[in-house]
Amino acid sequence: MKTLLSCALVALFAAVSVPAMAAGNAQQDKMKSCNTQAAGKKGDERKAFMKDCLSADKAGKSENKMAACNTKSKGMKGDERKKFMSDCMKGSA
Repeated sequence: MKTLLSCALVALFAAVSVPAMAAGNAQQDKMKSCNTQAAGKKGDERKAFMKDCLSADKAGKSENKMAACNTKSKGMKGDERKKFMSDCMKGSA
């Protein structure tokens, strides 16, 4: 009886641990992606970007927005492109 109870507890622990670990990896991947996208941002701008990027309800929106802004900025270079991308990602372009 004790062996059966022990096995049941181990199985329960394993069943609870695996999804939690998988969720942690997904969050770590999301953090890496957002960190990469935040390159060059500092202070409050970076903080706001990371908050938006990491929020669950906007998961795919920032990546889609980045792709759309990249497409619109074809042909731009240097400071012109940097300014456009900043405005575009904020939603003012």
